[in-house]
Amino acid sequence: MGEEKQVNEAAKELSKLGASKGGVARAKKLSPEERSEIARLAVETRWEKAGKYNNETKMFKADYVGKLHLGEKTIPCAVLNDGTRVLSERSVAQSLGKKGGGAHWQRKKSDISGALLPEYVSAKILESYISEETKEKLLNPISYKSKTGGEAKGIPATLLPEICDIWLKARDNGALTTESQKTTAKNAEMLLRAFAHVGIIALVDEATGYQEIRDRIALQQILDKYLTDEWAKWTKTFPDDYYKDLFRLKNIPYPPVPSTTKKPSYVGHWTNDIIYDRLAPGVKKALKEKNPRLPSGFRGRKHHQYLTRDYGHPELTDLLSNVIFLMKSCSDWDDFKERLNRAKPKYGKTLLLDFKK
Repeated sequence: MGEEKQVNEAAKELSKLGASKGGVARAKKLSPEERSEIARLAVETRWEKAGKYNNETKMFKADYVGKLHLGEKTIPCAVLNDGTRVLSERSVAQSLGKKGGGAHWQRKKSDISGALLPEYVSAKILESYISEETKEKLLNPISYKSKTGGEAKGIPATLLPEICDIWLKARDNGALTTESQKTTAKNAEMLLRAFAHVGIIALVDEATGYQEIRDRIALQQILDKYLTDEWAKWTKTFPDDYYKDLFRLKNIPYPPVPSTTKKPSYVGHWTNDIIYDRLAPGVKKALKEKNPRLPSGFRGRKHHQYLTRDYGHPELTDLLSNVIFLMKSCSDWDDFKERLNRAKPKYGKTLLLDFKK
């Protein structure tokens, strides 16, 4: 972060410790390293209050672990209990051709003597290529409890591309002078190429087995928005125009004969196909579980009675309006299905997720 923002943040934290008077002035007298340390301790305190640390060790905990294969390099990785994806810091260093993670904070007696970047980015010639934001992350590795119970240190998985980019920028500008530095840049280039076409988050999720868990969590969040366990009182949701155009496109007289209050079962199959399969991922399957068929062959309720009133029901109504509009512009069923599949494809079993987070 910029110096002014860092000073303001430090002053804010000092005020919480009873030093509100002259907080900004006091913060300005601190070194950047001391201000960064105050910010780090404040973050730890907030995380602890939020219950994100393991209660016994005051650390994050690795819920899922695995090994990330990048070309010829292998880097242990984990997904922590707050969803953070981390890479073993020592292995990151080794993948770049360095011996270990390196020191981050060096203390002499009770004073902070200065901040030391990890060995894999500590070369003086790299200083101008490291942003303040990246530097702050490098100075504050994540301590967490491993699956075996020991303490481990990692860096956010998203930081690895930034580290590689630092070395490549330095190489491109002719700043690297030793063979060792050039070898490290070559390793950085190899790592970047290994995940150039796939997000680093996706790679960690696949390596740790968190991918399936992530998909289930995402699906459950969708279902929580759309569905409720308490069915609502029936209200007319599917307008007559929907059924009239449906039968017209199928070239079947409307209303069906004999006309009853219940539509023929094949109407339900059509509706599943053109509405519930396209409403949201997993919704149709969940509705069938909440609203199973009775011995009579019919369901006890209408599916839409299990949709949430604040989100699921409005989404259904909006989809219905669009489908009816499309129906009226089509001459037959095949024409309608072709246009519908282009405009609103069915949801498959795999969720489309954003891996850039």
